[in-house]
Amino acid sequence: MDFRLTDEQRDLRAGVRDLLAGRYGREALRASVDAGGTLDRGLWRELGEAGFFALRLPEARGGVGLGLPEAVLVFEEAGRALLPGPLVATHLAAGTVAGAAEGAAVVTAFDLGGTLVAHLGEADAVLGAPLLPSGEPVPSADPLTPLHRVASRPPAGTEAYRDEGALLTAALQAGSALRTVELAVQYGREREQFGQPIGAFQAVKHLCAQMLVRAEVARTALYAAAVTADPAEVAAAKLLADEAAVRNARDCLQVHGGMGFTWEADVHLHLKRAWVRAEQWRTAGEAQELLAAELAAAST
Repeated sequence: MDFRLTDEQRDLRAGVRDLLAGRYGREALRASVDAGGTLDRGLWRELGEAGFFALRLPEARGGVGLGLPEAVLVFEEAGRALLPGPLVATHLAAGTVAGAAEGAAVVTAFDLGGTLVAHLGEADAVLGAPLLPSGEPVPSADPLTPLHRVASRPPAGTEAYRDEGALLTAALQAGSALRTVELAVQYGREREQFGQPIGAFQAVKHLCAQMLVRAEVARTALYAAAVTADPAEVAAAKLLADEAAVRNARDCLQVHGGMGFTWEADVHLHLKRAWVRAEQWRTAGEAQELLAAELAAAST
């Protein structure tokens, strides 16, 4: 099976990266943190106008008409930029919730174990639910992902979105894992000790090499799952991407030393977002159970 990107896919990825660099660069990221994670509706509408949410809608319905592999590339770039908001839920709601495709509506989902909902206070709808539930704000590890605890249970229709939601969340995680590799390498070149860049030291080289391997393995699994859409491969991709995002952020923090924990650096934001995403759509335990069941079925 050939997973090489086409020229059109490369152009799509480059275009999304340029768009996010211009509209949601580091200054905008820091402004979002200072604003307490409040969702930027203007940015949301711009994403809608650019086709972010309608990417997989048929052209006859006002969409872009692309497929799941292209959506994975776009979400990978969003994860790299730490773009906040219920991106996955709003993308999945395009065509079913009015205004979602255009970025005029913010749609969240019961994707955190059924009791926690992200961005509920700013949402216009919940995926698969007829009404917007009420909830109590709870502390969040990620300053850009406000959480609410709700009393109602997830609607039955949410399960239908589980695989696609897990795959797109894995794409966000893979993008974050790749970005922390870049941050670690950049800091290793700039920071000097004993008269030379710390990247010249073997311990730092090994950390960066391990980070790159983790990220590329996760990305390979992600692209394969995007092509096959097989539930077991999606579960494997989510499992690998979660691990890559969390462990790479931790290793990136180690490369940065104490600097990585400060508000002047963005590394800790990647770690906090990775922790939250690891609990969304499909947790490690759920992915392992699905894979174990698949292996058991294949062996009989």
